[in-house]
Amino acid sequence: MGDVINLRLVRKQRARDEALVRADQNRRLFGRTVAEKAADASAKARIEKTLDGARRDDLTPDTPIT
Repeated sequence: MGDVINLRLVRKQRARDEALVRADQNRRLFGRTVAEKAADASAKARIEKTLDGARRDDLTPDTPIT
């Protein structure tokens, strides 16, 4: 004959395990430090500044590029 198990405890343990998995997923999706966010923002600003500096304002949509 098998061992007797308490189903209430099994349900609670399963819920705890699922909560841990969900928390790990949320940490991966949303858990970025302030330093990481600042580094990404500065990199994005640097890229936009570089692209804006290389923009040619003398071209209009009707002017053909030669």
